[in-house]
Amino acid sequence: MKRVIINTPLGYTKIEGDEYGVKSITVSDEVLELSKSIPHELESCVQQLKEYFKNDRKKFDFKMNPKGTDFQKNVWHALLNIPYGKTVSYLNLSKQLGNVKAIRAVANANSKNPLWIAVPCHRVIGSDGSLTGYAGGLHRKKWLLDHENPVKQQLLF
Repeated sequence: MKRVIINTPLGYTKIEGDEYGVKSITVSDEVLELSKSIPHELESCVQQLKEYFKNDRKKFDFKMNPKGTDFQKNVWHALLNIPYGKTVSYLNLSKQLGNVKAIRAVANANSKNPLWIAVPCHRVIGSDGSLTGYAGGLHRKKWLLDHENPVKQQLLF
């Protein structure tokens, strides 16, 4: 398993993967030693994350290989269909997956997403518009949503 640690606006970001794809992207408040080099297998992911944070990328296409159950992978795949700058409720996501009663299971699978940012679990919100749950902390979820949909100043006159 290859690993790289980079600094991003969200904090120290650890990326792990191998020749089969990226297995995890996580962000930490803990001070971690930044990597001096980037393993070949992770170069595309690092580059695309940098582009995302510079507002030069809206969709990721590096090779992904997250570990999870079939149900979790179905939920994570559905997350990839949420457009940049948009949000969807847990209820609507459950409906899209064909089982409105699975809302808690969908929320749980969402919380287990190992590919933060790239698989946009941050775009899932409560039915009332609240920023419910995010493994990286609600402050990061808010940051990501603001990054993707910045408030534009209105003209007063």
